[in-house]
Amino acid sequence: MNASSQRRLELVMPWLVIAGILIVWQLAVMLFGIRPFVLPSPVAIFGALIQYHDPILQHASFTLMNTMIGFACGILFGVTLGVVIGSSRLIYVGLYPVLIGFNSIPKVAVVPILVLWLGIGQPTAIATAFLLSFFPIAVNVATGLATVEPELEDVLRSLGATKRDLLFKVGLPRAMPYFFASLKVSITLAFIGAVIAETIASNDGIGYLMLQASSQFRIPLMFAGVFVIALMGIATFLVFAYIEKRMTGWATRGRNLQAAGGG
Repeated sequence: MNASSQRRLELVMPWLVIAGILIVWQLAVMLFGIRPFVLPSPVAIFGALIQYHDPILQHASFTLMNTMIGFACGILFGVTLGVVIGSSRLIYVGLYPVLIGFNSIPKVAVVPILVLWLGIGQPTAIATAFLLSFFPIAVNVATGLATVEPELEDVLRSLGATKRDLLFKVGLPRAMPYFFASLKVSITLAFIGAVIAETIASNDGIGYLMLQASSQFRIPLMFAGVFVIALMGIATFLVFAYIEKRMTGWATRGRNLQAAGGG
């Protein structure tokens, strides 16, 4: 298989997998007679998307806004914290266990505290999205900075490079692949955080819409909400994957050339 055929197959493969899953799902519901209140078919979910498109669009835009604001705050804080931790071995050893302990706390348990501090609604959703998204960014940036080869640092210092030069000309560029990889993970976590907060303490958003649909036994609408969240997560993931490819293509250039040669 040549390189162009390989690329075309890679582009179409996700769509084939998704189509296959939906077809098997639809056939299983029809063949086994599964009731809609247990597991609605893809056709029923699509019908709910059409029927309730106005409220779904309204709540989805609210969730997207909360997620992106919290995610942006997570990027700023995560990069700053990652640079601080990765630039100092002493700080790395001191703060890393604290970060692990904080990340181990279920964020569902934190939401009631955030409601007490921030109230019901958008601030809590933004804060929850932030809390779930900053950790992977901080850890990956710190890892990228901490894994710069000591030999390279020694050579650059012998040439007169300062600690600032090492950080901005070697450390941060070296950490870029780690950073962009963490963005693709963090954006999905930010959506999870926002939806959790909307389910518990909000009157808007996809999480709230799903909670209302559940209380009214409109199960296809619940699954439609899940589908919309997944769609937004995939879309934002692809955006950051594209940015990663454009910004850090040098990091995978050798692997891409090897794959092309092997084809």
